[in-house]
Amino acid sequence: MRIGIDFDNTIANYDGVFHAAALDAGLIPEGIATSKDAVRDHLNANGGKDEFTKLQGHVYGARMDLASVHEGFADFVKRALADGHELFIVSHKTRHPMLGPKHDMHAAARGFLEANSLVGSSDPAAMIPTDQTFFEETKEQKGDRAKSLGVAMFIDDLPAILAMPQYEGIDRVLFDPAGTHEGKTDLPGRRVAHWNDIHPL
Repeated sequence: MRIGIDFDNTIANYDGVFHAAALDAGLIPEGIATSKDAVRDHLNANGGKDEFTKLQGHVYGARMDLASVHEGFADFVKRALADGHELFIVSHKTRHPMLGPKHDMHAAARGFLEANSLVGSSDPAAMIPTDQTFFEETKEQKGDRAKSLGVAMFIDDLPAILAMPQYEGIDRVLFDPAGTHEGKTDLPGRRVAHWNDIHPL
């Protein structure tokens, strides 16, 4: 089976990262809650909407070292490869931030995957091949890529992505470790809270 996997908030875990980066930059006081939404809401409420946009580019470009790999993902990769499945990372983000320094966010994401021994060729039993990793500029291009690859399963943290027509007819898995969508009945696919709970049908 071919399995497609999103990157941001699905593989890469940014818990506390935006708070740490914002503190380093002097954008927020220490008392602000550590979630990305809390940082964004504080900056937006204080005339810092553009500063949050720049902060996103900074995190996704220069400070990917602050991010971590979601617990259980590396084990999922090993299990899936051992069972003969093909894994493809298919994500979408602009190559450069909308505001601020022109970091190459695609290169930063690839660097994160390589630094965490998730992508490459040195250990075929535990790593996704480099040429099976795709970063597209738009969500439409992401969907088209997933469809062209013929994936039978796609794992993403955003219901709106999984609801797009390109993903119809496949096993859609909503990765929701924080329980944001728990109890909802209109989700486009099945919801899971941990990588250990994801098993190809």
